[in-house]
Amino acid sequence: MATPDVFEFIVGVPITCHAFNADRSQVAISPNNNEVHIYSRTATGWALAHVLNDHDKLVTCIDWAPNTNRIVTCSQDRNAYVWTWEAGVQQWKPTLVLLRINRAATFVRWSPLENKFAVASGARLISICYFESENNWWVSKHIKKPIRSTVLSVDWHPENILLVAGSSDMKARVFSAWIKGIDAKASNPVWGEKLPFGTVCGEFSAGGWVHGVAFSPSGNTIAFTAHDSTITIANGPSVPPQVIVAPNLPFVTLFFASEHAIVAAGHDCAPYLIANRGSHWELADKIDGGRKKSVTGNSAFSKFRQMDSRAQAITDVELNTTHQNTITSVRPYAGSGTSVSKFSSSGVDGKLAVWDLLSAGIAGLRL
Repeated sequence: MATPDVFEFIVGVPITCHAFNADRSQVAISPNNNEVHIYSRTATGWALAHVLNDHDKLVTCIDWAPNTNRIVTCSQDRNAYVWTWEAGVQQWKPTLVLLRINRAATFVRWSPLENKFAVASGARLISICYFESENNWWVSKHIKKPIRSTVLSVDWHPENILLVAGSSDMKARVFSAWIKGIDAKASNPVWGEKLPFGTVCGEFSAGGWVHGVAFSPSGNTIAFTAHDSTITIANGPSVPPQVIVAPNLPFVTLFFASEHAIVAAGHDCAPYLIANRGSHWELADKIDGGRKKSVTGNSAFSKFRQMDSRAQAITDVELNTTHQNTITSVRPYAGSGTSVSKFSSSGVDGKLAVWDLLSAGIAGLRL
């Protein structure tokens, strides 16, 4: 199994979200507060380089555009900022985005062309944001119907127009995010030929809140994970989706490592691989091969009885896994868009790990 490189920036402080820059020399994290910390790689590890603190409440998501080198952040303060690096003063300059929402922003992602981004929120809508050069600010258009509850995650189609969103109304939906004057003519052979802004191109049900969503590299397939410990894979709106019921705790985040492999992680504290073998998707294996410490029934009972007689608390709860608490985010780290060779994970335990998929040792896996 894979042995990751593990980093811990502030010991014991949860990492809400993270994002690397293009060459992986810097990483931005939210240490479970209203700040964004940017660390630079050094010969001995990581050094704090910048603190972005314009948000008033918890930063819920960060995304770092690899080509334009702009950072977008969103927060429970109902705001989003686009941060631009100013080399002359060696500082990150924030630009407030006009989201026009009255609830917390929950998730944000740049589009593939980096000319717009999507912000999910608790206001039962998605803000599609783009730059208006006439007024020199970022404005937004809203996708509202038929969303009935908080939007928890979004992901972009590789063609820059379609968007998949997961919501706590137990639905995953594919929308058109086509913006006149920004995007070329919109059409897609799988998801629809006529795609004006806000068109619902597909709607899929789940057995719980939909925590994570993702498009495949081709854009023909979506995957989403729900709080009932399922992962659903759908090949367009007209084909019945395949549902995988996992035997572990629910996943909360996922991405396509290739057209044939998905990496997912969440409350089980370890990343898993979901593989397409032939025409069938299945839960392949745990990437982190550790398991909880095993004890026999008699020895466990004896230990509990001894501790109970002495009024001692049970403190030996360490898991034999890299992460010791929920993994909040997994993101591609190395490789191409069609074949990810490494990925990163961050979690409530305050650790950030970089995993090598090629050394994961999953039998029959085709990346």
